Amino acid sequence: MDLVNHLEGRLLFAVPKKGRLLQSALNLLEGADIQFRRENRLDIALVKNHPIALIFLPAADIPTFVGEGRVSLGITGRDTVAEHEAGVVALRKEQAESGKSTPQEDEGGCVEIMDLGFGSCKLQVQVPEKGQYSKPSDLIGKNIGTSFAHLAEEYFAKLEVEEDAANGTKSKKLKTKIIELSGSVEAACALGVADGIVDLVESGETMKAAGLKPIDTVVSSTAVLIKSKNPTNLETVDLVAARIKGVIAAQKHVLCQYNVERTKLAAATKITPGKRAPTVNALEGDGAWVAVSSMVEKKKIATVMDELTEVGAQDILVLEIANTR
Repeated sequence: MDLVNHLEGRLLFAVPKKGRLLQSALNLLEGADIQFRRENRLDIALVKNHPIALIFLPAADIPTFVGEGRVSLGITGRDTVAEHEAGVVALRKEQAESGKSTPQEDEGGCVEIMDLGFGSCKLQVQVPEKGQYSKPSDLIGKNIGTSFAHLAEEYFAKLEVEEDAANGTKSKKLKTKIIELSGSVEAACALGVADGIVDLVESGETMKAAGLKPIDTVVSSTAVLIKSKNPTNLETVDLVAARIKGVIAAQKHVLCQYNVERTKLAAATKITPGKRAPTVNALEGDGAWVAVSSMVEKKKIATVMDELTEVGAQDILVLEIANTR
């Protein structure tokens, strides 16, 4: 079957094809009941129960495809979105300075819909642990290895402007040399390619093993859902966004149910205010007691149960939430 011929009329939704975000993204789609089968590792998969086609792309390329309107939705890291936007700004500046074009602020681009809560990491400036550099300004005029060339250039350009302002000087050209690398950035210092690096850090163990230490954070990142500024199938975009929002809420919350005397209701509901408000029902045949149901953050549930017990709540029950919107 020629999949390309079946894309017409479908919402194109970009998903990381590999790497640290892939499995969590697939789990999110499953929770949102987006049903598909990816045949033989193809980079296109048709969704069975909605007019959607999933396009599997490198995470770093997804902001470009979404920003140019080639696909309407995408899941990627906030760091890749920031790198893409920094590249667009740099290109527009270059074109404006050369007189080839006038910068336009509405030439497309992508919009962040929501933080997806996984894939947490930091884009950091790292230097050799036993080296001579201890602060970012020490690296001005040095060699910097990175796969985030636009963000690194933007970062060091700002540092150089601050240094020039302090010294009463002004430079038009970037003094720091940005060396773009496609992988194994952490090895650049040990191999003598760079004096420092700008790279993604999750646990930090890889950097420690390479003899590096962080001296600044350029961008803090998590996975995000983004959309084109000019998406197609707006109704389906809203449906997908609502479902994913519901899945995330369900993952973060549990339903806490308990019985409490009406005279203690105010104190109890102060502990469990819920997302909007708790549900309160009178117990059958006993007007002095009420049953309360409320959504509570999973990470806080143990403390909440202790506090409810202290104010006199009884029969406390905690339930997993399947989905919510």
